[in-house]
Amino acid sequence: MQRVLACLALTAAAWSQPASLTWARTQVVPLFEVYQRLHQSPELSFQEKETSAFLCGELRKLGVEVNPIGGSGLVGVMRNGPGPTVMVRTDLDALPVVEKTGLPYASRTTGVMHACGHDMHMTTFLGVARYLNQARQRWSGTLLLVGEPAEEIGEGAQKLLQDGLFERFPKPDFALALHVEPNLEAGTVGYRSGYLMACADLVKVTMRGRGGHGATPHLTVDPVAQAARLIVDLPSIPSREISALEPVVISVGMIQGGTKSSIVPERCDLQMTVRTFAPDTRQRVLQAIERRAVAIAAGAGAPAPLIEVDPEPTPALFNDPQLVERLLPTLRKALGEERVKAVEPAMIAEDFSQYGLAGVPSVMFLLGATETPRLQALRQSGSPPSLHSSTFYPDFEPVLVTGVGAMSEALIDLLQKN
Repeated sequence: MQRVLACLALTAAAWSQPASLTWARTQVVPLFEVYQRLHQSPELSFQEKETSAFLCGELRKLGVEVNPIGGSGLVGVMRNGPGPTVMVRTDLDALPVVEKTGLPYASRTTGVMHACGHDMHMTTFLGVARYLNQARQRWSGTLLLVGEPAEEIGEGAQKLLQDGLFERFPKPDFALALHVEPNLEAGTVGYRSGYLMACADLVKVTMRGRGGHGATPHLTVDPVAQAARLIVDLPSIPSREISALEPVVISVGMIQGGTKSSIVPERCDLQMTVRTFAPDTRQRVLQAIERRAVAIAAGAGAPAPLIEVDPEPTPALFNDPQLVERLLPTLRKALGEERVKAVEPAMIAEDFSQYGLAGVPSVMFLLGATETPRLQALRQSGSPPSLHSSTFYPDFEPVLVTGVGAMSEALIDLLQKN
């Protein structure tokens, strides 16, 4: 009797699944061919010529009006009668990483890898376009299919906007995107209302001094020692000047000074990444870095440091709360309540944030990338490979089916046929 009930439950679950998930399961093989091609031929930021050309060709096969934008970016316009305009974005670029996954379809481009899942994003993007093209009876309006270059360096979205994305093409009423997440089980979608990802600032600091012989440091003003003091002092900014409820990360990723062990140099250069959410917190952190650097230099009797903050940081990614609340019932109906999970904000950055700042209500969901047994095994041995790792890869079939189904249903919800 228990077996019968279990079979009935499985049948009911399958019956209740939306058509997009059922369709996606039938397309695993052809879409895997797309994924392999993209994974094997990664291209760096603003060099995505072949990647963009391939996607343009695939969209044109669907009758989509496709135009280049922003150098190696693309915009596809799929019109289907009156209604709202909704944008779905994929990123195109790869990273300067040597792949070590051991996959049979590993990258063929030396030193370049899709280590952030953009190949998965593009494959899902194409699957969504194919499904919505054949399911036109389910929606009405205009679908804007945007392929963004150079997301990895935080410049692609701004480049598209500067090239007239919302002037040359219909300005969307809403914008959606997905991003794979290695720590989330495949088959699930993660959501967060409000801030999802952090603002990323690049800060360059040059500590200056007076060079001389390393054997007579008292006759010099040592910039390396100043830099060391600053590095040790930086962690006290979030712990002593910012509320413990406000996430802040300051990481020095580069320090460079001197040419020989016996020479005290005249300068020492540091580069750091600063991650924050709230604009006022960001300002307080940047001011605190400058204040500490100046104080350390003054204490050493050195010239004032040179401090440079990137004038165009990647803004914090803010998910529109009303749009999240609208889409949650749709996602839960498509995937099941237990497969739509609230997630914590992350300190990584994403320039999808630019579209929201340009006045378009936007939401990015996270797409679970690792099947549960593999995820559990990886957690037992340490932690799953993170994004940007040379060993990261998504488990294709459940990730694709979930991504195509979730994104398709969300878009159809926003493009309601009425």
